[in-house]
Amino acid sequence: MLPFANTSDDPEQDYFAEGLVEDLITSLSKVSGFFVIAKNSTFAYKHTNVDLRQVAKELGVRYVLEGSVRKAANRLRITGQLIEAASATHLWADKFEGAVEDVFDLQDSLTETIVGAIEPSLRRAEIDRARRKRPGNLNAYDLYLRAMPHVHANTPADTDEALRLLGEALRLDPNYVAAHGYAAWGHEQRFFRGGFRPEDRAAALEHVDIALRIGANDAQALSIAAFVHANITRDYEGAIGVLERALRLDCNSALALGFSALANAHGAQCERAVEHAHKALRLSPFDPLNYHPYCALAIVNLFSSRFTEAAAYSTLAIQSNPHFSVSYAYLAISQVNLGNLTAAHATVQRLLEVAPGFTVGVFEGGPSSTKALADALRKSGLPE
Repeated sequence: MLPFANTSDDPEQDYFAEGLVEDLITSLSKVSGFFVIAKNSTFAYKHTNVDLRQVAKELGVRYVLEGSVRKAANRLRITGQLIEAASATHLWADKFEGAVEDVFDLQDSLTETIVGAIEPSLRRAEIDRARRKRPGNLNAYDLYLRAMPHVHANTPADTDEALRLLGEALRLDPNYVAAHGYAAWGHEQRFFRGGFRPEDRAAALEHVDIALRIGANDAQALSIAAFVHANITRDYEGAIGVLERALRLDCNSALALGFSALANAHGAQCERAVEHAHKALRLSPFDPLNYHPYCALAIVNLFSSRFTEAAAYSTLAIQSNPHFSVSYAYLAISQVNLGNLTAAHATVQRLLEVAPGFTVGVFEGGPSSTKALADALRKSGLPE
């Protein structure tokens, strides 16, 4: 992260630019898998015209974040852009404005927003880079990155491919904590949507145990492991405690916030679920996992009998990931309770196109089932 340029006529704004960059470096350093150069090294480039390729080579990094701060009258404007140095490709850019008198609040909100925005941008860039590598030149990290789109898709076929790639990654590096976390999630997906096989349950919990044991300081691993353990064992209270620890490690992790929103929703901790869901969506509005916070909001509204809102959030979850079957079940339940059986029947038909084996029994085996919700699914025409 390069020093942000002060493009205003006020040299006093140098302190703000430096403070913002320092906060961003600190926050990005907490994100699992990110290697962030310390301020003392990057600030050597302050007030110099730099060649980004040369900077990246000297610092040993692939990506550079740069920006500027400008003061005009009572307002501050901050711009930022994330660049892949080797190709000079812009991966993300945005601008932010705020009042001068709220400078410290602005600095905090900017840090939160920028970190939330560039984390998924970096991950997408790294996934694309891994896809371009020849199969004979893949290390554990590359295999892990190749697995990510399949994990996020959350379909049976994608889950199988994700677990294959994660298995190869773990053969190369048996202590790769992030791979254990996502392998736990993959086996959990397979368990709930693949017939509740005991071997899938056991494999999920085995990877959970490893992730919790070796990933005590890894927010990503902790949040995935806690979520999987909660879904399988229904120990939501214990999971929420682990998720809170993950968020203390990285309070700007949209991934951890999304999992926390779901765990809190399943555990009927509705206020916390709503708070974390909205923060996850605010931090990463284009995240491929945004169906998590949307599903959490749908569950909260179903539990509260606010079926219009539940239908709206279920629809947003479907738009975020059209292949995730449970979102259709939430929408059908909402439609039944709104008295729109025709729409509910149509939703169930779409659900069965996405997941032909989905039944009321499959839903009842999941974490968010209640008798009332299952009965509504029966009225929608979903097979037993």
